Amino acid sequence: MKSFKTESKRMLELMVNSIYTNKEIFLRELISNSSDALDKLRFLSLTTAGLPSEYKIELTIDKKTRTLTISDNGIGMDKTELEENLGTIAKSGTYALKKEESDKKADEKATKTTAKKGKGSKTTTTTGPEELIGQFGVGFYSIFMVAKGATVVSRKYNAESAYKWSSDGVEGYTITAAQKDTFGTTITLTLKDKDSESDKLLDPNHITSLVKKYSDYIRYPVVLDSKTINSMVPIWRKTKAEVKSADYDEFYKSNYRDFAPPIKVITANIEGAVTYKLLAFVPSQAPFDFYTKEHQKGLALYTNSVLIVQKCAELLPDYFSFVKGVVDSGDLSLNISREMLQQDRQLKAIADSLEKKLLSEFKKMLTSEREKYEQFFDVFGLAFKHGAYDNFGANKAKLQDLLLFKSSKEDKYVTLSEYVSRLSDDQQNIYYAVGANLEASKRIPQAMSVISRGNEVLLLTNPADEFLVKTLGEYSGKKFVSVTNSDISLQSDEDKAEVAKATEKSADLLSKVKEELKDSVKEVVFSKSMGGFASCLRNEGEISIEMEKILASMPGAMPFATSKILELNPAHPLINNLTAYMQDDSSAFTTLCNILLNQARILAGAPLDNMSAFVEDINKLLCK
Repeated sequence: MKSFKTESKRMLELMVNSIYTNKEIFLRELISNSSDALDKLRFLSLTTAGLPSEYKIELTIDKKTRTLTISDNGIGMDKTELEENLGTIAKSGTYALKKEESDKKADEKATKTTAKKGKGSKTTTTTGPEELIGQFGVGFYSIFMVAKGATVVSRKYNAESAYKWSSDGVEGYTITAAQKDTFGTTITLTLKDKDSESDKLLDPNHITSLVKKYSDYIRYPVVLDSKTINSMVPIWRKTKAEVKSADYDEFYKSNYRDFAPPIKVITANIEGAVTYKLLAFVPSQAPFDFYTKEHQKGLALYTNSVLIVQKCAELLPDYFSFVKGVVDSGDLSLNISREMLQQDRQLKAIADSLEKKLLSEFKKMLTSEREKYEQFFDVFGLAFKHGAYDNFGANKAKLQDLLLFKSSKEDKYVTLSEYVSRLSDDQQNIYYAVGANLEASKRIPQAMSVISRGNEVLLLTNPADEFLVKTLGEYSGKKFVSVTNSDISLQSDEDKAEVAKATEKSADLLSKVKEELKDSVKEVVFSKSMGGFASCLRNEGEISIEMEKILASMPGAMPFATSKILELNPAHPLINNLTAYMQDDSSAFTTLCNILLNQARILAGAPLDNMSAFVEDINKLLCK
């Protein structure tokens, strides 16, 4: 018996106990290795006549002997290669072939050859070294998580002799002469005794499910009990002519457990700094956990049709967390376990490219499929809103043109570009109103006043909306301004003159109302910016009343209230009554002051301190 080298023994122990977190991954590794062996022989067939045209990987289960066998008719290994590839961990024949071929610099990409005939051209895809999967030569040793022993019998193509490598994965291995009628490799695992993970590997149904999960799209047939159990050609590697929209819908529904077809299918074959294929789906309905912490974003990441990560979160920014699908690339560098990706520039390059592609597709959808885009936005628009204001607005420039808002002008969505394009020459701001719903936003007294003057107002109803517009700040040189902002000056010169005259005439009234309401308001003023209402409430500063409610409702929030200004309409009959009560009936004056304040609170969507007292005040005046 030959001993493993000291560093190999340490690597083996580390790998079996630490590197792989999922024991079932070993089958993927062995099938991938077999696929590599078939790839090498197929690659050789491009320049060598007489090689087989049919290739396969065969699985055999023997419950009596507790063995699982994986066989292929690939290129095989001779004694030296068995020694180098299996006697020294992290020695990889695949990596050596890749390096040898790349050193020749025959092609920038050996995966494609283009033959031109006449005026047309035809591109054919062949298997070159760049498509080979294995690089590190350690995946094989994952077998010792489930096996107490293993034998590898291999005969190299064009060789007369076969050899057997045997090991228990502890001290070392033996290599002896063996009999094998055909070239290729057969790996036999003797599974551990009384081990639940190993016991499942004797169940054909479980083996089939593992192949379906990890190796369904290996290009060669994986055969169990004379049946091919893998699909071989993934849908994203087929040409558009080969796939119908119904095929995409069926793939989506079966793989992502959705009864409804996706609202959008996005496909791409990207070539550049990195090359990858994309098949992405936009669901027509949100998963039940989408807006919870339990939701996990990510696309399935494949390397040459071999599943590497079920949900690779690094591929998607949070605002695309609703996107489902697949990315398949042969350009990725993997670490030795293949369960984790190196955080290198290749993965980042794919993520950056993917982000640009998706942004482009959604802009195209907004332009050419407006109705469908609005349906999408009803379901997932909040993700774009969060994305625009998250991280202090780092992505707002990317997303602002994809945002939709309801408007006072029409009962339908409007983009910021559409809003700005129809501003009158004298409107310098983008006005918005915040309310619990569309009707409440539209019925805010200040909003009604702004709308009555011919201005369009964005109606914000989601708690995220106000954070969003404050983060955006401006669009196309137009500043976002709340209709309740005291800086708005839309009153005509006539209105301003009337307010100034009334203020001068009734300064005592305003002072008396403020005294009566004490600390409930910071100031009481006259205004003509509330339409036909008698009173309205305005927050001082940037925080609106709706925002105040949201902040106060957050877990752990300290009770607080912003300074409020009570505005009175000097032309309203109730203000005349208030003046009369101030002179003749102090009790009625107090009652009417409270009613005017609480009416303003209701119109602003602010909670009342005491609903019963408000009703009693109304009844007092009605009974006078």
